[in-house]
Amino acid sequence: MILAGNLQKLSTIACQRLPYTAANNSRRYSNGIPQYDVVVIGGGIVGSASARELIKRHPNLKIALIEKENRFAYHQSGNNSGVIHAGIYYKPGSLKAKLCVRGLELSYKYLDEKGIKYSKCGKLIVATQRSEVPRLFDLYERGIKNGVKDIQLLDKKEMNEIEPHCRGLQALWSPHTGIVNWADVTKSYVEDFVERGGKSYLNFEVKKFIETESAEYPVTITDIQDNTVEAKYVLTCCGLHSDKIAVMTGCPEEPKIIPFRGEYLYLVPNKSSLAKTNIYPVPDPRFPFLGVHLTPRIDGRIIVGPNAILAFSKEGYRWGDINIKELKDIIGFSGFRKMAMKYAGFGIKEMARSVVMPLQVWQIQKYIQDLTTADVERGPAGVRAQAMAKDGTLIEDFVFDSKPGSGAIGSRVLHCRNAPSPGATSSLAIAEMIADKMKQQFNL
Repeated sequence: MILAGNLQKLSTIACQRLPYTAANNSRRYSNGIPQYDVVVIGGGIVGSASARELIKRHPNLKIALIEKENRFAYHQSGNNSGVIHAGIYYKPGSLKAKLCVRGLELSYKYLDEKGIKYSKCGKLIVATQRSEVPRLFDLYERGIKNGVKDIQLLDKKEMNEIEPHCRGLQALWSPHTGIVNWADVTKSYVEDFVERGGKSYLNFEVKKFIETESAEYPVTITDIQDNTVEAKYVLTCCGLHSDKIAVMTGCPEEPKIIPFRGEYLYLVPNKSSLAKTNIYPVPDPRFPFLGVHLTPRIDGRIIVGPNAILAFSKEGYRWGDINIKELKDIIGFSGFRKMAMKYAGFGIKEMARSVVMPLQVWQIQKYIQDLTTADVERGPAGVRAQAMAKDGTLIEDFVFDSKPGSGAIGSRVLHCRNAPSPGATSSLAIAEMIADKMKQQFNL
């Protein structure tokens, strides 16, 4: 293990049997099964960006991108705050820090080239108590070490020139933080991939991997409807289901993916003037999440949140979304139980904020005092794929996994088992790293 709207024009559903042409980039042999040099599993933003990068580098290879849902960016990539992060928070020297800073640069360049709407609205990280000021200075130093451009420490007057309704003692200003609809970006990656000759599949939910007798295409991938493709090499970028898919190829269960739901509130439309930039609290180092913040969306709405509560299924966007098998698996994992005991108080408060809206509003009133419960309404939710070790440690950096020496499947499949936030911002940089890794590991 190494740490580290319509799409029908893009994709046919579930494994149509097409002969190989330059247009569809697949080949049908006597067994009628499409065969590819590389199959990328997972049509979120990391999988789509990686498929795009691979076909850019290797235009003569037959490459497929498969997704279990009926559209791309269905889960994390289409259910998030839409922030383009600058790279302030992350440990200097970590992959998260390096990939975020490069990813931001690549993202803005890509958005400009494609004409995708975005706003470089900036971010204020606000210290509302004197005990938070030293931590704000630490964030500033961390951002400088990470190479974050043009960040500044602001006093109260300077902060209010940017956000008149914001209250605090001091703030850290990141002018290059932005917002975009990451689902639109993902769809654009897929368009690029298909236009270059890649083949995309929707409604293809992987059920199993089988080692074939073919020396050239030794990995067979079968979905729940018994549709099949064969591959020389496989890359998986499966987000919430990355641990499940990795286990199918003989890799260990750990790191385990624990789903955490983040629920947002909307500011009512006539209160959208309360914020025009991202406004974040200074993170509390005792807890693993950044805290409730205000974020403008590209559609003009302002969202407040998220909280962080255990989802009762891998795709549990609501309290009623319960998968008994997945929930038992989560609770049965020793790492989750250790984490739950460590953060029991925090978890109870987060659950209370989910049910009692004023408690979540109170978190924002620390720096937007004019906000009241009457100014908000229920908004969207997303589910975060949190990788966790058996000791309860939350894994915050990238994890790649394969199992060389265990036959064709183990030696020809590379799993991206953890691509944490800021995975969307970093997606093009992650794709570069994955393509480099596949070249090194598989000699592509």
